[in-house]
Amino acid sequence: MKKTLMVAALTGVFATAAHAQSSVTLYGLIDAGITYTNNQNGHSNWKETSGSVNGSRWGLRGAEDLGGGLKAIFTLENGFNINNGTLGQGGREFGRQAFVGLSSDQFGAVTLGRQYDSVVDYLGPLALTGTQYGGTQFAHPFDNDNLDNTFRVNNSIKYTSANYAGFKLGAQYGFSNAAGGFSNNREYSVGASYNYGPLNVAAAYLQLNNGNNPLQANGAVAGDAPFIAGRQRIFGGGISYAFGPATVGFVFTQTMLDDASAIAPNGTQNGTTQTLSDGHVRFTNYEVNGRYNLTPALSLAANYTYTNSRIDGVSPKWHQVDLQTAYALSKRTDVYLQGEYQHVIGLDGAPLGATINGVGMSSSSNVVSATVGVRHRF
Repeated sequence: MKKTLMVAALTGVFATAAHAQSSVTLYGLIDAGITYTNNQNGHSNWKETSGSVNGSRWGLRGAEDLGGGLKAIFTLENGFNINNGTLGQGGREFGRQAFVGLSSDQFGAVTLGRQYDSVVDYLGPLALTGTQYGGTQFAHPFDNDNLDNTFRVNNSIKYTSANYAGFKLGAQYGFSNAAGGFSNNREYSVGASYNYGPLNVAAAYLQLNNGNNPLQANGAVAGDAPFIAGRQRIFGGGISYAFGPATVGFVFTQTMLDDASAIAPNGTQNGTTQTLSDGHVRFTNYEVNGRYNLTPALSLAANYTYTNSRIDGVSPKWHQVDLQTAYALSKRTDVYLQGEYQHVIGLDGAPLGATINGVGMSSSSNVVSATVGVRHRF
């Protein structure tokens, strides 16, 4: 009897110890708001929006301690529309992220699955569109540099280094998964960042070959990229510096398309594909941003972005000013008010207009949008 009780007790101890070495976390964010736009397809518009700043999502994140500083890790993250409950990212169950891998305290992590690219990982946090201080509607025209992660990378293997005295780097490769078409819809990207106290510096590069090519729909980028092109290259750098409660930053990016045929609905946000006759397209973005915490609960953020482009033989230039204020009701819930103004010149008859990401394209060269919303995290 005593022996049986002892075995049972030891079994319970070891089971508890093993359980303590593993963890699974359920998390999420819900962002809902009311948006006014003064010119959308020739009309003003009031509408309810989901994810005006941060896309609504829920996910599972887990880790198992394997000993010696090594862990097995995974993330499954679903995106959805809070207005109607539908799945985001083209109806994918875990469209935002889905990966598994190994993580070492000393050497970093290797993960496989559907993941963010290096531009999003390293450069995104320095632009307001890649943060909680602007998000979706602060994106550069058509989210041409993907800082708002309009697309993710399927079939990808990614390396993320450990933090070496403030320096981090990473690289990613997205497979085409096509027999006899290794480079048909593949992706690769690299990035690095350095943090020294209040200073943050980052740079990144990404390339898609035959991105969003319908001939290989199961490739690295399928169905959610804003451009249809034979090759897409994005590179850029950024810097930010914190002065007590204030942070100022600058981000530069350039996107180049070769053999481009269209700007797809995910880019124009108005449900209409804009065909292109000139296969070479270029966007150059310059963003100056800042944010200030007036109190621990109240924040202000603003940016100005100038985008110079070359599309179908014309040179549109976008000027965009964005403002946001947010007030935290608790550690998990806040309310926000934000607005965007965009003016575009140099269209010269091109079938484009002022366009705010997640809102839509104006039928003129100007557009104003404002959103009041609430975010809840769990």
